[in-house]
Amino acid sequence: MKRGESVTRVDDAYERLKAEILKNRLPPGFQATEPEVALRLGMSRTPVREALIRLQSEGLIELIPRRGVRVLPISPTDMQEIYWLLTALEPDAAAALASKGLTAEQIASLEEATSAMEKALEEKDLDLWAVADDRFHRELLYCTGNGRLLSFVTTLFDQAHRVRMITLRLRDLPTKSTAEHRAILKALRAGDAELTRRLFRAHRERAAKELLAVLERGRLSSL
Repeated sequence: MKRGESVTRVDDAYERLKAEILKNRLPPGFQATEPEVALRLGMSRTPVREALIRLQSEGLIELIPRRGVRVLPISPTDMQEIYWLLTALEPDAAAALASKGLTAEQIASLEEATSAMEKALEEKDLDLWAVADDRFHRELLYCTGNGRLLSFVTTLFDQAHRVRMITLRLRDLPTKSTAEHRAILKALRAGDAELTRRLFRAHRERAAKELLAVLERGRLSSL
């Protein structure tokens, strides 16, 4: 097997396993041996092993010596920590973008994501709304050109994904969140850094409070 083929197999195993975890087909607490995971994917153990190491570094699984792999649950405390970090990092990143000024192409990409959120909300399609919401946040980070920030925060997004998707269906329709994204985009377009920072911080603080309240009401200790 050539080196390029090996990398491709590792990437394939990584993407497939990550999708299984994020879509809850491998639920929190799921445990299997590495041979069982390899059999599930129809692949050899070597690329699967490398993919599992990557997923462990992202906080999605843990590798247990002689026992295989376990999908890690996310607790309310985990979510509190994740949102604390998002609230600390994203508003300043967005403010820096507003101050610098976005290109027409960048604005168009954020506009497309925001419009998709609004359309999905009208159709009460929470899955499409979540995809558009995620695209807005990832695109904004990509626009900063800061690869380390993008990589770090994307890892937080992935860790929180399952909880967000479950609690999204236990809350009111995300009307407020959609309106907040539109307001943030307007401030970005105007180049108003302080308003962008303030709106983004309020957006993250409200979302965290709402999500944690759902977990508390439902007595959901982990997801």
